[in-house]
Amino acid sequence: MKIMVIQGPNINMLGMREPAIYGVMKMEDIHKQMKAVADQSGNEIEFFQSNFEGEIVDKIQECFGTCDGIIINPAAYTHTSLAIRDALAAVSLPVIEVHISNIARREELRQKSLIAPVTAGQIIGFGPVGYHLAMIGMIQIFEQIKAARAEQKAK
Repeated sequence: MKIMVIQGPNINMLGMREPAIYGVMKMEDIHKQMKAVADQSGNEIEFFQSNFEGEIVDKIQECFGTCDGIIINPAAYTHTSLAIRDALAAVSLPVIEVHISNIARREELRQKSLIAPVTAGQIIGFGPVGYHLAMIGMIQIFEQIKAARAEQKAK
């Protein structure tokens, strides 16, 4: 099965951007670790990062019929983008939302996620390891999907 990882604005600056909040690990290093987990589990993975809302919406729409799940860190768009929320709802795929920092402990404007209601779950506040947790979660969702399909075939 195939996972699309979508990274929002400024995630490409990890390792340099506010290390006290986001840590020192670079986006590329996070992606290498995620790829290793995908390879070990027999899943495909693809990565996409953009600072532009419309490009993120386009990438989500491209996932329809080509991917089985999405792991997304919408970054600042978490709190403002109905367009990303609606695109995720439209493709009807399992989605896991990741945030490196604990958005519930941040400024009030960062505490509400418009994305959360259309996701299978959120992983927040665990730093870069949150992406690893999201991989484990997505693999578990894939196993449940496979089991349901096998059960339907058996009937």
